[in-house]
Amino acid sequence: MSTVKKILSGLERKYKASAVLAPVTIMGEVLLEVLIPLIMAKIIDVGIANKDAAYVIKTGCLMVGAALMSLTFGVVAGRFAAVAALGFARNLRRRLFGKVQDFSFANVDKFSTASLVTRLTSDVTNAQNTFQMIVRMCVRAPFMFISAIIMAFYMNARLSLVFVVCIPLIAVPMVLIMRKAHPRFQIMMKNYDNLNAKVQENLIGIRAVKAFVREDNEKSKFNSAADAVRNAQVQAEKVVILNMPLMMLVIYIALIALLWFGGNLIISQQMMTGELISFITYMIQILSSLMMFSMIFIMLVISKASIQRIIEVLDEEPDVKNPLQESVEPPKDGSIEFRNVSFSYDKTEKNAVLHDISFSIKSGETIGIIGGTGSSKSTIVQLIPRLYDTLSGSVLVGGRDVKTYNLEVLRESVAMVLQKNVLFSGTIMENLRWGNPEATDAQIEAACKTACAHDFITSFPNGYDTELGQGGVNLSGGQKQRLCIARALIKEPKILILDDSTSAVDTATDASIRNGMKNTLPETTKIIIAQRIASVKEADRIFVIDEGAISGIGTHDELMQTNAIYREVFESQQKGSDFDGAGDSAEAEAHKAAAKEVL
Repeated sequence: MSTVKKILSGLERKYKASAVLAPVTIMGEVLLEVLIPLIMAKIIDVGIANKDAAYVIKTGCLMVGAALMSLTFGVVAGRFAAVAALGFARNLRRRLFGKVQDFSFANVDKFSTASLVTRLTSDVTNAQNTFQMIVRMCVRAPFMFISAIIMAFYMNARLSLVFVVCIPLIAVPMVLIMRKAHPRFQIMMKNYDNLNAKVQENLIGIRAVKAFVREDNEKSKFNSAADAVRNAQVQAEKVVILNMPLMMLVIYIALIALLWFGGNLIISQQMMTGELISFITYMIQILSSLMMFSMIFIMLVISKASIQRIIEVLDEEPDVKNPLQESVEPPKDGSIEFRNVSFSYDKTEKNAVLHDISFSIKSGETIGIIGGTGSSKSTIVQLIPRLYDTLSGSVLVGGRDVKTYNLEVLRESVAMVLQKNVLFSGTIMENLRWGNPEATDAQIEAACKTACAHDFITSFPNGYDTELGQGGVNLSGGQKQRLCIARALIKEPKILILDDSTSAVDTATDASIRNGMKNTLPETTKIIIAQRIASVKEADRIFVIDEGAISGIGTHDELMQTNAIYREVFESQQKGSDFDGAGDSAEAEAHKAAAKEVL
């Protein structure tokens, strides 16, 4: 499929109609504009020369009528072009956003969030402006050029030879300018990506910036990125700005030539005054159309880089796709099996972060995962709902390879509470219904009680209808974690994955949440990734991960006897607090909470 077809694919019919009607009305506008100089010549050479006032008035009215009709066609054409361009941009943004929604984590990692935002905004705007210019000027310029050339040759073929010399003087430099400017605009767009990344990073981490008094450092980073954009723009514009002086130079050369040769023709009575004035008008129309061509070329140069970046997203194949013969049947249970699984983010064996992982989990089991930072604990669980695909080996859920499931069906059976809490603008209730849009208020309240979120929600004046700021900025870290857990519980999944999702709550609340999940989701397989051994101590089994491999599997007591890494983690945590006491306290708090529920 050609680039044009890729960009225009899926454009709605009403916008296609506007895109077709705009050129049609522009052609009517141009025909009338080309007719006006001819009428003007008649007024001068016939009406004024013969002092025929009636002829001047009649022909003048005809010229005014033609001008008004041309203006009407121009206004209508402008509206059609605007509607078509806005529809084109809407359609393109929708396609790009839909494509991004189909991306796996690996695809998003490839482009980066900041780059995707730039492509959905600045790049699409550039493409929209180009589309509108094409719809109008790409019809107007050649039609005006051809029509004016025909009329000029009709009036005086010899004098028209001036254009034969002038046109190459414009065309050749325009091509050279375009070839020189394009790579510079590509560099400019990459610098825009970097600038957006700096802005995004700063706004997301604004609290850390304030806490560490790093405003000056962030300003310096932003200024460097902004300067890079400015310098790239200057380098690109230095080439493009040559276009206008070149155009004006050729126009003046043509005008001088026409006045010189045309004046001689008038003196020799081979041409009339009105014809020369009209001929100069046609010259302006011809060179104006060439100027339009140059503007189109400049816009194409600017937008070519943007269009290529848009096409890159549209052409990107999702790293994780539905199988050709997918199953719409959900997993029969929450059992999980890893068979000799290796994984690499860049799909190369030498950079693998998981190495030959094998284990099996029975449906309904509670599994704890412990390991140091960077040991790939999160990577393991992200393979279960196919957020990434394995480099080698296979992952089975419900006794079947995850690659045989429909992605939506598989992910509906798995609920994840990610390491980074993700909440959206809207009310608490709207955020909770992400887990299950059809959930009743009673189901939502029950899930919030299990997640120890109900009490703090009802403490707000608006309760569940409390508006959250972007990302839940008006909640504490622990409150956000508990809302995310409640949202996952509402889903009632076959597999529940908690990726270090209770790190911001105290041990008593942590224990209460685990106890609540045990009672409310007895058939659900629960995988708990944690830094605190207290969070996984009561799990049926605990996996110890070390540098992308399984170091040990067993209960707390078994690992204390057989696994040096687990024992070292336990002892280091025990030095900071009375482990058993903390655990007992947590259980006691959980029992108290349960007692309150009964009362």
